[in-house]
Amino acid sequence: MMKPEEVDNSAWSILEAAANDPQSGFRFLNLCSVDQNDRPQARMVVLRRVDKLERLLEIHTDTRSLKWLELSQRPFATILGFCASSRIQLRLTGTVCLHPSGSDLADNAWSRLSAWTRSTYAGGPPGDESNQDEPVSIQAGAEVDGKAFFGVITFKAESLDWFQLQRVGNRRTMLDYDDLGVLIASRWVNP
Repeated sequence: MMKPEEVDNSAWSILEAAANDPQSGFRFLNLCSVDQNDRPQARMVVLRRVDKLERLLEIHTDTRSLKWLELSQRPFATILGFCASSRIQLRLTGTVCLHPSGSDLADNAWSRLSAWTRSTYAGGPPGDESNQDEPVSIQAGAEVDGKAFFGVITFKAESLDWFQLQRVGNRRTMLDYDDLGVLIASRWVNP
């Protein structure tokens, strides 16, 4: 049986690889926040970067989105992912830091995006009504206009709930981290 420290190392290695592999089961994650009415909200996000030592996940978003507003008011979040092939679920809880356009982190991330990805930030605000009969087209220079609405969310994990479904003997462990990202507690729990 794996030790909790080995589970921790494996989980973060999987996340690190997912940030660079569009086919990974952990490339798309659920980001869960709480809205202004104290209602839970969940949405799919793309994992863009992982810092294993700091226990950080990086996500890109439109700063006009409700998730940006929700997280600016309540910087607490849960990130949930499940990989069907490995049958592993990762549930991380922690806090977020928002990096708007013009910040060093957002500008650096923007510089690495393709022109097509940049252009996705140039449309109307997320959630506004649109005419579905009209196809979305990318206009020349749109990627420049989108930069004003581009933001980066960094999520710092405080805990990781690792769960593996198996035909016999599901396994689950809880891991806790300090402010520096050091594993400070681990325990196997009933699944």
